[in-house]
Amino acid sequence: MSAIKLPRRLDLSVQYACNREGVPSRVDFRRWLRAAEPGAARITVRIVDEEEGRELNRDYRGKDYATNVLTFAYDEGEDMPLPEGLPLMGDLVLCRQVVEREAAEQGKPLDAHYAHLSVHGMLHLQGFDHEIDAEADAMEAQERSILAGLGIADPYAGER
Repeated sequence: MSAIKLPRRLDLSVQYACNREGVPSRVDFRRWLRAAEPGAARITVRIVDEEEGRELNRDYRGKDYATNVLTFAYDEGEDMPLPEGLPLMGDLVLCRQVVEREAAEQGKPLDAHYAHLSVHGMLHLQGFDHEIDAEADAMEAQERSILAGLGIADPYAGER
């Protein structure tokens, strides 16, 4: 049986579960996610407040605080593996207050930080991780390359 051939399409849903002021548009998220994954994908981006972000991080990662981005790949876990040949599928959850606070603390434009975290989450959906140094280096290099292609400065430049 051969793999299903799918169009190189990004099916994107953006949910604003909090105040939308200062939050990028669906068009922005589409551009950033497409740069990180040019193949077929079905992605939901959900922008949440700190309360929902904390609840999700606590319930799914056991960490009782809101974080900037959470990634939920639909093919994770052994309970319900997806059939082979389906597009990349998952959810990205961005916590508006955390993203805003980090951008201000790091002196970065807010849209650039949203772009970075969107790309970062999309790479997690593709299996990238940063638990060990070698993996982190590879993931960061990929992020830098994608963001440079979008005209966004290296988000890790100040960390060296």
